[in-house]
Amino acid sequence: MFKWWQRGVLYEIYPRSFQDSNGDGIGDLRGIVDRLDYCASLGVDALWIAPLYPSPMVDFGYDVADHTAIDPVFGTFEDFEALIAGAKARGLRVVLDYVPNHTSDRHPWFEESRASRTSVRRDWYIWHDPAPDGGPPNNWLSQFGGSAWTFDERTGQYYYHAFLEAQPDLNWRNPDVQRAMHDVLRFWMRRGVDGFRVDALWLLIKDDRFRDNPPHPAYRLGEEPPHHSQIPLYTADRPEVHDVIAELRRVVDEFDDRVLIGEIYLPIERLIAYYGADLEGVHLPFNFQLLQTQWHARSIADLIHRYERALPPGGWPNWVLGNHDVSRIATRVGPLQARVAAMLLLTLRGTPTLYYGDELGMSNVEIPRARARDPFEKNVPGLGVGRDPARTPMQWDASERAGFTSGEPWLPVAPDSSVLNVQVESEEPTSMLALYRALLKVRRAQPALSIGRYEPLAMQGDLVAFLRCYENERVLVVLNLGGDPHALSLAGIARSGRLLVSTHMDCNDIAATSDVSLRADEGVIVKLDS
Repeated sequence: MFKWWQRGVLYEIYPRSFQDSNGDGIGDLRGIVDRLDYCASLGVDALWIAPLYPSPMVDFGYDVADHTAIDPVFGTFEDFEALIAGAKARGLRVVLDYVPNHTSDRHPWFEESRASRTSVRRDWYIWHDPAPDGGPPNNWLSQFGGSAWTFDERTGQYYYHAFLEAQPDLNWRNPDVQRAMHDVLRFWMRRGVDGFRVDALWLLIKDDRFRDNPPHPAYRLGEEPPHHSQIPLYTADRPEVHDVIAELRRVVDEFDDRVLIGEIYLPIERLIAYYGADLEGVHLPFNFQLLQTQWHARSIADLIHRYERALPPGGWPNWVLGNHDVSRIATRVGPLQARVAAMLLLTLRGTPTLYYGDELGMSNVEIPRARARDPFEKNVPGLGVGRDPARTPMQWDASERAGFTSGEPWLPVAPDSSVLNVQVESEEPTSMLALYRALLKVRRAQPALSIGRYEPLAMQGDLVAFLRCYENERVLVVLNLGGDPHALSLAGIARSGRLLVSTHMDCNDIAATSDVSLRADEGVIVKLDS
């Protein structure tokens, strides 16, 4: 029996950028409610919504000041309840971001923790005496630049922050912290939330001996962020983290039919450990390999093979092409291959996650320095690490502000929004939006594509080809990752088939006999005759 999150497709909404309902230039809950019909018409199954909690917005919601409330910039609890009800009425699930690694420095817990060394919540965060020279306790670096330690004048100790100074890390070795954060999960599940995407999951536990991280021998000074100069041996992926995750899973399992998804930027061989012993970890350790691998046929085919082979028995795969932290897929591989990438994402075995706007072909937007908002870009300038370019407003129509807001948008609207938008693309039969809708429709109609097994086919040039099979149903997927035409013979695979979808969207539902011919930058889905 397959769960909804195994059959389904997730759609990430970055709420600041999806739809503004009140003209302040920032997307909000009421805006999402107003666009639920669009989400349902797209054909996705669940909405993953980035943080909505009260926050100083130093890191735009990932610096949480209250885990069980709604920030007024996004609306009210009544708006949240309207979102849950509206989503359920349309057959959509709602997954929230859960931010357990750190809080805002304005969170009441931290304000109490830093009040004195004898505070009852002192040990809720990671405090340490200075080094003998008065400096930081060790060499740990912040992912947003500089030391990961900030000195507190009042109490004479340093506190640890994996990210910004304004984001002190919680001490997950403290049982009181664990209990409090478990109650956060229960709070939202009682209000109808179907699951959580867990932010920075692999960072929750740090070395209790505070040993220095070793240097990274392959670090490229001036080309990579400073924290890449170290191997995070003692600040990430610690063995004890799996005990913490198992407890999180037990809390989620107190409620029926919920999902736990982990943000984990690790190689495949380390990623799979987050399924946990006997699958008692997260249901889906996010697989970000497509964000990092080279975009050519051999690399992609090898990646799929290694991932499928590494999965533990019963472990369910998942795939991601984009999110709020990385460059958009259309920018990474170009607009033609972005169509091929869409077909790859929605035909591989496992749960796919889409990023808002990728279904339109949205690309990175150049952000003038004066309008940069991302603290990563501000702290580590000149390396292109800024995340603003992939967080720009959703493009709904051809109006000046793309239908996103009646006010001044918090980030610039893309200059191509007059041609790449929902309104225009809904009327174009070969648009990127039409392709995504077709792919999601055929995925839902063909069980082989949603829950079937994966069978790779032999590599041929720039082609990636595989079968998806379920009971007597067989579906062939062929993707041309190159700029020249190719053909794949059906000999030994099937006598014939019928082409269901082409990424070019101009030759659907035609017969395929002796071979499958692909144009440059084309992907096809073929239903094989039994």
